[in-house]
Amino acid sequence: MFIRQILNAKAYKGVVTAEPSTPLKNLSDVLSKYNFGCLVISGDGFTADGILSERDIVRAFSRHGSAALELRAEDVMTRRLFVCSLDDDVDRILATMSKHRFRHMPVVEGKTLVGLVTLGDMVKAKLSRVSMENEALENMIKGY
Repeated sequence: MFIRQILNAKAYKGVVTAEPSTPLKNLSDVLSKYNFGCLVISGDGFTADGILSERDIVRAFSRHGSAALELRAEDVMTRRLFVCSLDDDVDRILATMSKHRFRHMPVVEGKTLVGLVTLGDMVKAKLSRVSMENEALENMIKGY
């Protein structure tokens, strides 16, 4: 199974991005409004400069207290990004996410941002596939 299949199955096809200069207060409002766990930070809307997760915001509050609300995305975002392509294997990406302990990964084609996959997206797809395989095996055993 490939990342392309995961993105094709998602209801929302785009990626919500925010500019690096956006204050954390505004970003937390966006995360809350859309029930997102992270935002891709992009100066041009096409390339991923970083990612800002709920975890990054919590760390900012731990270090700066309420002053963190005035910090900008670029002040606290995760800059070392792992990205994947449409043709990457889901098992490989799951292993990378597990090894490095993160839940969101930008999907790029060349250097252009084309999507975002989550750990939940991939687990859902894998469970669906296992369920279909189990049903096919049961039907084979029953002689259907």
